Amino acid sequence: MNRFRLMLIGCGRISKNHIAAAAANNELCELSALCDPVVENAEKQAERYRELTGSRPPVFAGYREALDAVRPDVCVIATESGLHAEIARACIAQGRHVLVEKPVALSTADAEAMVREAEAKGVTLGVCHQNRFNPPVQELRRALDAGRFGRLVNGTARILWNRTMPYYEQAPWRGTWAQDGGTLMNQCIHGIDLLQWSLGGEPETVMAMTGNFLRDIEAEDFGAVLVRFKNGAIGIIEGTACVYPKNLEETLSVFGETGAAVIGGLAVNRVQTWNFAEAAPQDETVAALTGKDPSDVYGSGHTALYRDYLTAVQQGRDPLVTGREGMKAMKIILAAYQSQKTGLPVALDGLNFSTLDMDNRDVRVKN
Repeated sequence: MNRFRLMLIGCGRISKNHIAAAAANNELCELSALCDPVVENAEKQAERYRELTGSRPPVFAGYREALDAVRPDVCVIATESGLHAEIARACIAQGRHVLVEKPVALSTADAEAMVREAEAKGVTLGVCHQNRFNPPVQELRRALDAGRFGRLVNGTARILWNRTMPYYEQAPWRGTWAQDGGTLMNQCIHGIDLLQWSLGGEPETVMAMTGNFLRDIEAEDFGAVLVRFKNGAIGIIEGTACVYPKNLEETLSVFGETGAAVIGGLAVNRVQTWNFAEAAPQDETVAALTGKDPSDVYGSGHTALYRDYLTAVQQGRDPLVTGREGMKAMKIILAAYQSQKTGLPVALDGLNFSTLDMDNRDVRVKN
């Protein structure tokens, strides 16, 4: 079949990973347009794509103009988080498939509307949780599916990173309740997604303490979260943007009756512990997955995620990270925010919350 025509909306910090992923899947797709209100950002990424493929897509300031001019098959949304829902719903309304960067939205109502409208239109909504495609994470998933852990007891996600004020000042939407949220929603959501995916995928209750300690932003720069899952397992999340002087680790640990695994490194890319009651053929593969850290915390999973998403659209199946799957980590974080606001545990079933329900005073820590 013909290659999918992709349109990338948003050409900021993460866009280079999308350019590389589209180029690496050149047999499945062609980048037919780039959109960004800051046109020079789009021009820069158009040139990057030309260097990789020999083809230079046209550039637009507005995505609505580009939708009409290019008529893409797939819209990839990599704007500030607060615009994800509005843009995705506009693209879905035109019958376009949509792949959206994390978080899928900043409110449960918006995310549910995106899923509902995509299903009604018969288009595929996917979410960029690319760390699911890291080889160590894939091996962990295989072990979980094979029952090697026995009864699951607990897991932890530790995202110990550094984001200084120049990072936030680069893009004034960062750290705001209207367009971003804090470190849990921006930096920690990938680790939270892996934790919930590993512990059964059905979070039940969330209890959290968060705070703004060091960064001059509206939202939290540190969060500690407990998650009870419907299968009884307990998840523990530690997320921070305050580690001095630079990023330290992103680590996922899973513990069960007959197994223990820890995947760490800069971006959950190194197997650090792999202990099971019984050996299995995959253990030889896992032994080789202790390699070097990626060049940045985004890792290299976008290429595999693109391939999975595009082949899913081609084959009429669900991608690994559907809109519904992409909602799960977002809902845990929104429940954590509500728990911080109220001081109470929050049930996930029936949750109706938004970052806009938060106030700066909810996370201020007194000296």
